[in-house]
Amino acid sequence: MKQSRIPVAMTIAGSDSGGGAGIEADLKTFSALGVHGTVAITSITAQNTYSVTAIYDLPGRLVYEQIKVVYEDMGIDAAKTGMLSNTDIITHVASAVREFNLKLVVDPVMIAKSGARLLREDAIEALKTKLLPQALIVTPNAPEAQVLAGFKVESLEDAVRATKAIHEKYSVPAVIVKGGHLNLEEVVDVLYYNGEVYYFKSPRYPHGCFHGAGCTYSAAITAFLARGLSIVEAVKHAKEFIDLAIDYGLKIGRGHCPVNPMAYLEIPALKYKAVESVRKAVEILLENQELILPYTPEVGINIVETIDPRYARSPLDVAGVEGRIVKAGKRLVKVGDVKMGGSSHLARLVLALVRNGFDVRGAVNIRYDQGVVEKAGKKGYRVLFVDRRMEPSSLKDAPTGTMEWIASQIPIGETPDLIYDIGDVGKEAMIRILGKSAVEAVLKLVDILK
Repeated sequence: MKQSRIPVAMTIAGSDSGGGAGIEADLKTFSALGVHGTVAITSITAQNTYSVTAIYDLPGRLVYEQIKVVYEDMGIDAAKTGMLSNTDIITHVASAVREFNLKLVVDPVMIAKSGARLLREDAIEALKTKLLPQALIVTPNAPEAQVLAGFKVESLEDAVRATKAIHEKYSVPAVIVKGGHLNLEEVVDVLYYNGEVYYFKSPRYPHGCFHGAGCTYSAAITAFLARGLSIVEAVKHAKEFIDLAIDYGLKIGRGHCPVNPMAYLEIPALKYKAVESVRKAVEILLENQELILPYTPEVGINIVETIDPRYARSPLDVAGVEGRIVKAGKRLVKVGDVKMGGSSHLARLVLALVRNGFDVRGAVNIRYDQGVVEKAGKKGYRVLFVDRRMEPSSLKDAPTGTMEWIASQIPIGETPDLIYDIGDVGKEAMIRILGKSAVEAVLKLVDILK
């Protein structure tokens, strides 16, 4: 059977030695979106999250040659430009775009996040006259749009005017003005295409990462174009992609932390892995149900596992058994399927433990039994008692908060294997066995009961 061709995208840009922006960010984005990434390096930078200390520009003819050999071998379905620091490079790139009729996204990179200039003053005119007229899309932020349009871009109305002005001045079919610098409560990116104005909105991410955001956004548009999407659809999906990359940015470095293009792949993969782990844990529990059946609580048993703590924020990031595992006569029955968000109480306990720095990802609950507690202690497991009677009255009748309070009672650095309480008015006494995974938690339970 003939395999379908893999789309090929190219980034024509500078290299960021810190890996947060430039071709490094672009290649991560291409990989995450299922296209083969190729490169034409324009400049090498000595760069980290807070500074650019050196820049070495490659000769324009070498940049051209990189584009040429890739095109002649595998074709280029869509390409993007990033850092094009001088007139020589821009001239050679423009020649290649014209010669090979490339579908081109221009990210008019002028200033690095650290404030370093990446486009020389004398090269701006070359960008305007030689490259923009050949572009399919140009993606300036507000300050860059101001340079290209020739007037201040500070409001949403200014951004709309700028998209139309840039389209008319340089004959670019599609113009996006990114809204991160605009004076708005939310981020609004404005796209002008085919006489229509489109708005793409997203919340601001006060705790997000932004180094490499522009590179990643334009690379995502390029990838979706390479895959055959229309301009409007490519921008729509790229906006969703970059929002995720910003929101789950990588908290590294001492300056502007980089975006995380791999979040697009990692989060679904981690959720799948968590669901499969809980399913395996359920199998082990049901295989040992004769041991466990007598300790089934009135509320039923649940088994949970959270995804990697970098991405775990709510019960929707925790796999659990929907409807729990309940006693039906002389056997245990799994009421529903394992799914993300399948648990509330136990999921919130694991999330709270993760946030407090404990090495816990999985848990299973059974009813309180002093004999089980004593067995666990004798086998060397670390046991912790939490007195529910000491729980603040404001939490006792609240729908949430109890699990977080229980987690707060654990001394830092002392990860327990088992947390138990003897209940309170209207609160069933409970034992919760913890582990680095759902499977480990259930295996601990089986070991204790044996």
